Amino acid sequence: MFSAISLIRESNAALSCWLLINGFNFTTQLGVNQSMTTLFPRDKFNDISRPLPSHQLVVDEIATADVYALGVGAFAPLTGFMDEVTYDTVCHEMRLPDGLIWPVPVTLSVSENDACCLKEGMDILLKGTDLAPYAILHLTSIYRPNREQEADLVYGTHDPHHPGVKRLLQRGPVYLGGELDVLHIPRFPLMDQPFMRVMTPSQVRSHIKSRGWQTVAGFQTRNPIHRAHEYIQKCALEIVDALFIHPLVGPTKADDVPSSVRIQTYEVLLENYYPPDRVLFSAYYAAMRYAGPREAVFHALVRKNYGCTHFIVGRDHAGVGNYYGPYDAHKIFNRFSPKELGITPLFFEQAFFCRRCDGMATSKTCPHAPEHHVYLSGTQVRTMLRRGEDLPKEFSRQEVAEILKRYYRG
Repeated sequence: MFSAISLIRESNAALSCWLLINGFNFTTQLGVNQSMTTLFPRDKFNDISRPLPSHQLVVDEIATADVYALGVGAFAPLTGFMDEVTYDTVCHEMRLPDGLIWPVPVTLSVSENDACCLKEGMDILLKGTDLAPYAILHLTSIYRPNREQEADLVYGTHDPHHPGVKRLLQRGPVYLGGELDVLHIPRFPLMDQPFMRVMTPSQVRSHIKSRGWQTVAGFQTRNPIHRAHEYIQKCALEIVDALFIHPLVGPTKADDVPSSVRIQTYEVLLENYYPPDRVLFSAYYAAMRYAGPREAVFHALVRKNYGCTHFIVGRDHAGVGNYYGPYDAHKIFNRFSPKELGITPLFFEQAFFCRRCDGMATSKTCPHAPEHHVYLSGTQVRTMLRRGEDLPKEFSRQEVAEILKRYYRG
């Protein structure tokens, strides 16, 4: 049981009753577009006026994002940061010790200086960089992993230029494991942006049920949505009841388009090009790991927690640079049976606009040579936008291109 989840206005009375029956009290603070409800269990931490643990740690934005995801149940069945046994099993086998699929470690790393006075059995108060108390860690495991081995197993490389590996090596060398009591759901700057909508897994599931949707395809992205993304989303929408667009708005690498800009592009697309009665949008506050194939499976499992029955996996899902093959993120799913995965992956090849076909296509449906295809790399897009050039209408909706052009030109 998590000790805090946030609810928005769409939460129904049945859910509130369930929470009360299971021992929760709640107070509400209204935001711009949502009500954030913080829930405290009736245990030794429910009286926030009582002293909190004397041992305190200020954690980075990666850990803060993980606390959020653990607190709202996005990372279920995880209920805390991984201990050494769980970590080792996940790294080597892509499974939890009980055999459930879990492909990436979720760990709390600290410096040697922070770890020197800690002992297993302690309770530690975790604070964000804003110094707000977010969670209490019941410390059961202190260990020093082989981070180069972790990089090879999880990222497929120990190249320090890989953004995931770089981050791994820059963080503390000591890992802390244990269950969490989440006292306060972390807020992030975009929460109060007009179009921002943040829903927990229980809220999304409740919405899906209220709409009577039997099949829902989830879509993960850390990028603006261009015509190729729109094409595969709408292909998926042809075979399921609804589409759940769930862009990541947590920590990403420096040259990714900022979440505040991407949110504007999602807004203009949803307002003009998607059926409102069959599309659900919510931001996903989590850290991007750039773990390629393993992260594709991870993203699918998270969307299963949000109630999706299907998950869209495109070309080089969660990849970066040339570290992974274009369809390695498709192949990794062959390691798991459909039953144990519990969500159906929808695999799509690279989409593009074909001038000969005069429409969007992939190599599965288009017989024409690449010179007839309109496709731009990320580097080409950034270069054109910085110069103030228009992106081809076959590549990007012009409303999206204008928002990006304004951003890149400052």
